[in-house]
Amino acid sequence: MTTASGRPLTSFEAEAGGAALSVRQILALERVLAGEPEVVAGAGHLDRPVRWVHVAEAADVGVMLTGGEMVLTTGVLLADDEDKQAEYIRSLHRAEAAAVVLGLGRAFPTPPEVMRRAAERCGLPLVVLHRPFPFAELTEEVQSRLVRRKFAAVSLSESVRTALTALITAGAPLQALLDEIAQHSACPVVVTNLAHRVLATAGERSAVDDVLRDWERIARQAWGHHPGRSGTGGGSEGDGWIRAELGGRGERWGRIVLCGHRGDTATGRLLADRAAEALVLHRMLGGNAGCTWEEQSAQGLLTDLVSGVVAARQLLPRARAAGLPVNRRTFVPLVVPGGDPAELDRLLRLLGLAGLAAELAEGATAVLLSLARDQDADALTAHFAARLRAESGAEGTVVAAADARTAWDEVPAGLREARHVAEAVADSAAALELPAVVRLKDVHLRGLIRLLRDDPHVQSFAERELDGLLCGAGQDLLDVLRTYLATGRNKSRTAQLHHVSRPALYRRLEAIQTRLGVDLDDFEQAASVHIALLAHDAQHQ
Repeated sequence: MTTASGRPLTSFEAEAGGAALSVRQILALERVLAGEPEVVAGAGHLDRPVRWVHVAEAADVGVMLTGGEMVLTTGVLLADDEDKQAEYIRSLHRAEAAAVVLGLGRAFPTPPEVMRRAAERCGLPLVVLHRPFPFAELTEEVQSRLVRRKFAAVSLSESVRTALTALITAGAPLQALLDEIAQHSACPVVVTNLAHRVLATAGERSAVDDVLRDWERIARQAWGHHPGRSGTGGGSEGDGWIRAELGGRGERWGRIVLCGHRGDTATGRLLADRAAEALVLHRMLGGNAGCTWEEQSAQGLLTDLVSGVVAARQLLPRARAAGLPVNRRTFVPLVVPGGDPAELDRLLRLLGLAGLAAELAEGATAVLLSLARDQDADALTAHFAARLRAESGAEGTVVAAADARTAWDEVPAGLREARHVAEAVADSAAALELPAVVRLKDVHLRGLIRLLRDDPHVQSFAERELDGLLCGAGQDLLDVLRTYLATGRNKSRTAQLHHVSRPALYRRLEAIQTRLGVDLDDFEQAASVHIALLAHDAQHQ
C-alpha cells in the first residue's frame, strides 16, 4: 500500500485505525500552541497517525518503540555529540516513530542542524518548542483524546456493522445497504466493477450527479495507470476519496468508493472496510433477487428513463458512468417481449454492439442501443433481431423498435413507444406472422390505442361506448363481443370458440346490441365499439 503521495506506508500506518490522531492535529492543540511549535524538518509528513505520546531522554529510545509514537525530549543526553544526534533520528525512523518533539532550552537553545538534516533525509517530522512546556500536560491531553477516539472508532465500527447486518438479514436490496453507508459517511457512495463501470450509487442526488458527471476522468486518473493506488477521484485519500476492494476467495470483482469523505482518513477507511464486508456478504448470500449488480444498474437507469419521473438530462451522468457511450451517438430503443436480460446482454457483446439490457416489467425487457452516427441503425437493429430469432429457435420471437433518436432527451419517448409496440404485439393473435423487427406502423390500430390508452379522452370514450357491459352479467357478454370482433364478426367461429349453438350466440349478440344501443351489422358502429374495446383492454393490462 502507498500514501496519497506515493510513499510506501509504514507497517503502523497500514494498520492504523480511527483511533489515531495525526501529527498535524496534535500540533494544532491549544496546549501545544502555547509552546510555540515550529516544524523544522519533515513538513511533508505531518499527516502521519500518532498512536501514543512517549517522553524519553534515552539516546537509544528507538529500541523501546513499537511504531506510531510521538517522542518528546529535551535532548539533554545528545547535546555534545553530533554522531549521537544523527543516530538518534535514524533510530526513531527505523522504529517507525510518527514524529519527534524537541524542547529548546539549556541543551539546545536553537534547532540542532545535524538533527534537522537527518530528519529531513529520513522524512521524520522534527518539531521544536520555543517556549518552556510541561511534557506531562501534552501526554495527558493526547492520551485522553486517543482513548476517546479509540472508543468512538470501535463504537462507530460496531454501529455500522450492526446496521448493515440487520439489513442483510432482513433481505434488504443493495440500494438499502448503500443508503445506510452514505448516511454514516455523509458523502456520495459509488460501487463499480473492475472496469470502473458504475453499478450503484447512494447519497445526496446533486452530490452524486456531480461525481458521475466527470466519472470517466476520475476513473482514468485514479485507476487507469495505477491499479494498486489507494486514493481515487479528484484526488487522494487525504482529499476524502477512499476506496475498498470487493471480492472473496482470492478474486476481486468490484470496488466501493467514498467520494469526498470529510471526516479523517482513518475513519473513512474504517467505514469503507465495513461497507465492503457487508457488500461481499450480501452478494454471497444472494441478496440480489437473482439479478446481478450490473443488471440492477441497467434496470434502474432504463426504468427511470421510461417512467419520466427524472428528466433524461439528469440521467445522462448515470448513463455515461454505467458505460453507455452517449457523446454524438444514435440511440435505438427496443423492447423484447419475454426477453432474458442476461441473454440479450450476451448477444450485444457477441455482436459488438454498445447498449444496455434490463427487464422493465415481468415479460418485457428493454434494450437501448448506442451506435456511432455513421452506423446504419435500421440494418443493425434488423441484424440483432434476426440473430435473436435464430438463437431462440422460435419464429414468433420479435423485437419491438422505435425510430432511432440522435438526441438523448428523446430516448424516454422512444422507449415508451417501443414498450407500447411490444404490448400490442403481445395482444396480437397474428404474432407469428410479424417480422423480426416490429414498429408502430406494423401493429396498426392496436398500436395506436396502446399509445393513447392513458389519454383521459380515450378512457372516457371507452367507458361511454361499453357502459352497458362493464358491470354484473355484462362481463360474460363482453367476452363474447371481444371474440366476435376479433374474428371479423364471424358468427360460426365465435359460437365454436365459446362452445355455444348459433341460436344461443344470436341471443347473446342481441343482448349486447340492446345493452350498448348499437347495430353491430353497421360497420361504423361496430368499428367504434371495437376501438372502445381495444382501449378498455389496453387500460386494464
